[in-house]
Amino acid sequence: MWCLTACLVAAALFGSLVAGCRPAARTGGPVSLAPPTREILFRVGVCDAEDPFESGKTAARAAADPLGAAPVKAVIVSECYEDKDRKARVLDGVHSVFPKAVVYGGATYGSIAQSGVAGGESVAVLAIAGKDIDVAAACRPKMGAAGLTLTEHKDALEANLRAAGAALAKQLPKTAESRLAIVIADAHSPKNGALVEGIRGVLGKDFPITGGSVNKNAGQTFVYFRGQMLQDAAVALMLSGEFCVAMAGRQAKENDEVIATAEAAGAEALRKLTEQACRPAAAIAFDCAGRKGRLNNVADELAAMQKALGTQLPLFGTYNAGEIGPADVAEAEPGVLSSGVGWHVMFTVVGW
Repeated sequence: MWCLTACLVAAALFGSLVAGCRPAARTGGPVSLAPPTREILFRVGVCDAEDPFESGKTAARAAADPLGAAPVKAVIVSECYEDKDRKARVLDGVHSVFPKAVVYGGATYGSIAQSGVAGGESVAVLAIAGKDIDVAAACRPKMGAAGLTLTEHKDALEANLRAAGAALAKQLPKTAESRLAIVIADAHSPKNGALVEGIRGVLGKDFPITGGSVNKNAGQTFVYFRGQMLQDAAVALMLSGEFCVAMAGRQAKENDEVIATAEAAGAEALRKLTEQACRPAAAIAFDCAGRKGRLNNVADELAAMQKALGTQLPLFGTYNAGEIGPADVAEAEPGVLSSGVGWHVMFTVVGW
């Protein structure tokens, strides 16, 4: 059984290690030194136990244990177990640690953490907690995309997805402290483009939106919302508080380019954060499963990310069937920060 955890917490005493957690070796790169006045925590747990319940429970417990009394605001699950029953057992394991009311996520093609790349049947959990961050959640079931294809039903499909995106975004409160929307949807690339257009029409062209499309393989297209396993659905989280967000996206389709763009996107997001006079506290990456498939060694992309971000910064990443964030394409619309595309790695770095 391979059950690993990220070893640092973005919290009041960020530099302290969790008891029993082996620190990652220092290999250079930035180390988060968040000021002690903010209680915003990001904690990652990963497990690939054969028993899906135990795997979900173990990953969730690894994310929960260091939180102490900090209020849990949201838990994002990335899992790639093979069938609906096993996926449900993963969620049962997560729900044995965290209440269903704060658990969201989806079926993916694998996960990324500082401790390694989790493939096969595995689960990763990101816990977001602390009194200085708020998370609002919304769900749009029955988007109207099921059974429609871009080849035969392009106009109807895109109209339905734009409407679903707008309806989803309208459920989210947007205030002066709103910083980031995370979207997990059953709308693989290029369908995710229309969905994000609808979301963007409500939140604004320059509002930071990131996320990924769930696994598109038959029987795998599940979105998770407060204990429900949904298809033809989208979930959105709005993160709010006094913190900074920086984003970058890169596209690639071949081994060397995938590795190079992973480092470049991570470095750009980190640079943009420091330009806001903020220090990094966590990184979130939505990566393309197609990029993963072009790698000779999947660990090489993580190594490139760590070259940019260091090995100390909490990292939660997922492999998806479509990505949301800054598009690295020539036809990117001017003034638009986030789009729904494919073949990208999308980095978001949070700090203060």
